[in-house]
Amino acid sequence: MGAGVARAGLGGRRRGLGHLLAQQLLSAGERVLDVPPKLAARVRLLATGNINKNDPNDARSVAVAALRSAQVREAWRDDHGAVLKVWSKRYRDRARTQVACRLHQVLCELVPGGVPGEITAGRAGQILASITPAGAVDTARWELATELTEDLRGVDIRIRETRKKLTEAVRAAGTCLTRLFGVGPVIAAAVIGDVRTVSRLASRDNFASYNGTAPIEVSSAGRKVYRLSRRGNRRLNHAIHMAAVTQIRYRHTNGRAYYDKKLAEGKTPKEALRALKRQISDAIFACLQEDARRAAAAAGKSPGGQPGNHSASRAAGSHPDDRLFGQATPGPATQPMTPAAPFPAPLPSRASERPGQGPGTARPRSGARKASSTRPRESR
Repeated sequence: MGAGVARAGLGGRRRGLGHLLAQQLLSAGERVLDVPPKLAARVRLLATGNINKNDPNDARSVAVAALRSAQVREAWRDDHGAVLKVWSKRYRDRARTQVACRLHQVLCELVPGGVPGEITAGRAGQILASITPAGAVDTARWELATELTEDLRGVDIRIRETRKKLTEAVRAAGTCLTRLFGVGPVIAAAVIGDVRTVSRLASRDNFASYNGTAPIEVSSAGRKVYRLSRRGNRRLNHAIHMAAVTQIRYRHTNGRAYYDKKLAEGKTPKEALRALKRQISDAIFACLQEDARRAAAAAGKSPGGQPGNHSASRAAGSHPDDRLFGQATPGPATQPMTPAAPFPAPLPSRASERPGQGPGTARPRSGARKASSTRPRESR
């Protein structure tokens, strides 16, 4: 790196294999940029006509994308939101479902007609205590069912311990999300763990699009139709769905009143549920913004609680003072990232097409226009 040129670490993504490298670079004081793989692939496509890559080609495309693109965001160090994400992911582990399904299948081979309903460790223990194996095969199945029952009991104990840790982590975060009816520690941890920095979402509409509660318009001619959106973060969408179902279940809640109002307007139950989910999404976004403002006031940082995520932050190379790799090419004084005039630009009126020329002013002759075109242009 030359003198006077800032250094930066470029991470392909903050998740997966690049997450550990990004955290190590941040710990070392480097500036890490999150370059989406699709953005780097577009650079290679425009440069070579294909998206095939090798190590030097990929490094060059990532550097060009980080230098010139306004879509690149700075990575941040893991904070308390990462703790919530870890325990939330652990709580969503499907190990219990797998063990319960295996136990249910073995019990169906021991009990005539099977075991209806949900299987719990206590119920499975009672059923096994009432069974007397008749032969070697039934004895093997009974022993297997006993082991699966113990596995299920151990999974239930670990889930309860994880929930306790999750509750303590949410309490330490000091979030106001738990003030919303139907939003407990599990849902709050899922929301904060996936959103992390609310400042990257410009408005509640962006947040609704991110979590999949914003409907998709499929209008035709003069008929406006909206359908369910299956895009966005499905974990976050599921958390909002659980909060909506909980509010509908209790008649004294504002969510149930809103749901009944939509039904009275002629909406179907599913359409009313989608409308309620959008209202809960807006309420969650407002709580996240309140948490960000409180954290900013306490730590003296911008909303979001992470450096580089405020309105003054910019992509690498978008400002001469923050250039990471020096002048890429000796081009014009105006940088490529300088905001241009809006497109399409408004057309000037006839009276203002030429300065100093009103509607009654005679137009200059062609010779005069040619003479004026040969004058040296002023530097911008």
